[in-house]
Order: sequence, then C-alpha cells, then structure tokens
Amino acid sequence: MPLTACIQDQFQSARDTLEMAQEMLSESILLSAQAITDCLMAEGRVLVCGEGAAGRTARHLAALLTDQLEHDRPGLAGIYLDGIGMGDGADPARGARRQLEAIAHPGDVLVAFSLNGEGRAAQAAVLAAQERGLVVVAFSGGDGGPLAEVLREGDILLCAPGETAARVLEAQLLAVHSLAACIDYLLLGA
Repeated sequence: MPLTACIQDQFQSARDTLEMAQEMLSESILLSAQAITDCLMAEGRVLVCGEGAAGRTARHLAALLTDQLEHDRPGLAGIYLDGIGMGDGADPARGARRQLEAIAHPGDVLVAFSLNGEGRAAQAAVLAAQERGLVVVAFSGGDGGPLAEVLREGDILLCAPGETAARVLEAQLLAVHSLAACIDYLLLGA
C-alpha cells in the first residue's frame, strides 16, 4: 500500500469513528456536563484519573477545567489524581483507591478514563468514589469492559467507539473537548 493510501485510510477511519462517537456519546456528554456543573456550582471538585494512554486524556480534562478551552473564565476545581503511580508498583489499584480515600468528599465528581475498562486502577478509583458518595463519569472504549460493570445507577458511562486504541483515544479527546465546551456554556452561557 502506498504511503498516501495509508494516510488516507487513517484519516477516513478517524472520520468514521468520530461520526459514530457523535451519535453514541452526545447524550452522555450532556448528562456529564450537567453533573459536573452541578458539582462545581455546589463548590464541589472534579477529580480526574486515568491510566496508561487514557491518563493523558484525563490530565488534559483537568487542565481544561483549571484553565480554559476557548472562553476566558475563572479556573474550576479540576484535580488530576496521580495516585495510580503511588505505592510499590505491584498494586496500581491501591494508589488510586488511597488517593480517593484521602481527598474525595460527597458531592464531588470522579471522571475516570480507561481505553477498554480493563485497568484495575480505574475500577478501584470508581469503587472508592462510590463509597464516598461521588457521582462517577467513566470514559472507556468498546462496551466498557469490567469498568462498566462496577458502575451504579446515577453513574454515567461514555463508551467511545473504535477498533484500535488510537481511534478510542481520538473519540475520547473530542468527547472531552465537547464536555468542556458544554460546561463553559452551562456556566457562562457562551
């Protein structure tokens, strides 16, 4: 396959995935934006975590909350939890759980990111958040995997379509930008 065809295939695959993501995720993005806005208006915090490649998307959401997407506004209480890297490395779930236990309060929101829902740290963070009365917004790929199975009524699941990790990440990133834009709209009317 010539390199230009390879490039065209990548772009077409991304377009197809993002079109599916728009159809599949729009309602969940709106629900997530409302839950996060309600939390922030009640002086709660948005705690964000993720592992592996999805951790970079999690960090990006926290940065968008504390800074901005497109509209200048005061910083919002978005905190990236880096507890996944805590501990002796043998149990990444322990670090995620311990950090949530230390700082989460009822009324906060946890936004957890995973590529496929398989990571034990994201699952542990969700369970710790639920024990503390947090609303959970979970980003995953495919059918959500085991991460989807630990969610409860009232939690929100955003399963990005995509046959590869790259497509799931692209869909999650666009969903994060859409989420940030909706939060700004709800807060600023802009």
